[in-house]
Amino acid sequence: MIRCLKSGQSAAAKAESSLHVRNTVEAILNDVALHGEKALRQYSEKFDQWSPDSFRLSEGEVEDCVRALPSRVVADIRFAQTQIRNFALVQRAALRDVEVETLPGVVLGHKNIPVNSVGCYVPGGRYPMVASAHMSVVTAKAAGVKRIIAAAPPFGGKPHPAIVAAMHLGGADEIYAIGGVQAVAAMALGTESIAPVEMLVGPGNAYVAEAKRQLFGRVGIDLLAGPTETLIIADDSCDAEMAAVDLIGQAEHGPGSPAVLLTNSAALAEETPAAIERLLAWLPTADVAREAWQNNGEIILCDTLEELVAEGDRIASEHVQILTRDPDYFLARMTNYGALFLGHRTNVAYGDKVIGTNHTLPTMKAARYTGGLWVGKFIKTCTYQRVLTDEASALIGEYCSRLCEIENFAGHKEQADLRVRRYSAQVV
Repeated sequence: MIRCLKSGQSAAAKAESSLHVRNTVEAILNDVALHGEKALRQYSEKFDQWSPDSFRLSEGEVEDCVRALPSRVVADIRFAQTQIRNFALVQRAALRDVEVETLPGVVLGHKNIPVNSVGCYVPGGRYPMVASAHMSVVTAKAAGVKRIIAAAPPFGGKPHPAIVAAMHLGGADEIYAIGGVQAVAAMALGTESIAPVEMLVGPGNAYVAEAKRQLFGRVGIDLLAGPTETLIIADDSCDAEMAAVDLIGQAEHGPGSPAVLLTNSAALAEETPAAIERLLAWLPTADVAREAWQNNGEIILCDTLEELVAEGDRIASEHVQILTRDPDYFLARMTNYGALFLGHRTNVAYGDKVIGTNHTLPTMKAARYTGGLWVGKFIKTCTYQRVLTDEASALIGEYCSRLCEIENFAGHKEQADLRVRRYSAQVV
């Protein structure tokens, strides 16, 4: 039996503000499309109190940001980017071009071609998301993207040095200090000084996510990322302190972040709320984490491992930590998740910051049909075909002609018939 001991907000309550967000974003996108740099500057002044001579940072400004950082910070950024780059390159190597002769004289193939230009958005509101620069810029570079531009809002009245350094060290070709919907609009639509890109990637708040949704089609996107989600699947090998830390460690992202404990241990379900209160008593981000836990925290108690798997797949969370004696049981059986974190020695923070997998992951149940950002998201797998002999063209043409006739496509049929007439002695 599956019992919900603590529930979060209803779907209706969560969706209440979506219309306001949609309308606000639509107005900004239209304004930037019509007025370019003027609108960009207007919204930057309004939302970020930021209006520099140029939103694009010069080489000197970028170098100043890198020099402003302690050497340990630069070394840590380089270490994280090395892990992310290495795994992305392994993934890239798994994508092979193929070519096969499917029939005598008929050759089919595909090529894996990187998109030509990408805009990487890095959030910088409540938290300066340095790691998001690694995840987007480094991965795009590993994929072979020719032009990578990156944008992040100012932080404390100036470009955030660590974000700028991460963009630069990751391989960004152009770096802009501008945030929010206006940044996404500028990268996708272009302005007088910013050439548009072909794809947008990176997380952001509800407004940035909505902007990507509205721009999809004019440009490609990685995915639509909502508030960070975490699901812990635990048995009695997990103690309440670890469950509390791993739940609240992600709840601090924002007040809308769901944090769910799914367990078959009644003792753990009972003890975790008190452990959460002890943690919130001293955690510097407790104001945000407490609101997230109160509004979006859940505790669900199951009886069997099979129920844990079924409920985990129903939730389809962005992050799923498996804190059980046999985490491989869930690796073998679960199908809906953004990323799995297997065993007590790992956690979501490792994946968010440094271990090497990408932290831009599906939310809002999108894990049912997509994975997260990876090197393959920047790759177009494009097919081609070649017919080498007259006999092969005539053979395929005869089949094609009859199939086109079924669908009443006369012009299509004539394309096939022309080849049959030219390359076969048989008259159709």
